[in-house]
Amino acid sequence: MTSWQITRVFAGLLVLITLALGAPASPIYLSSWLLWITAFVGANLLQSGITQWCPMEIFMRKLGVRGGA
Repeated sequence: MTSWQITRVFAGLLVLITLALGAPASPIYLSSWLLWITAFVGANLLQSGITQWCPMEIFMRKLGVRGGA
């Protein structure tokens, strides 16, 4: 997998997990404060789509994951 694929998979998983744990109707509800993580990830996805700059992808490349095509 390339760095951009891992970044998007990670973002998607983080959104789904925080929604599952932060939604009051969820059977495994922890705290509605977790929804701020969902908002943060969404805002980062929006800005990376507009600016073509993603901090997570830079971090992944420093870990040695090959860049996207």
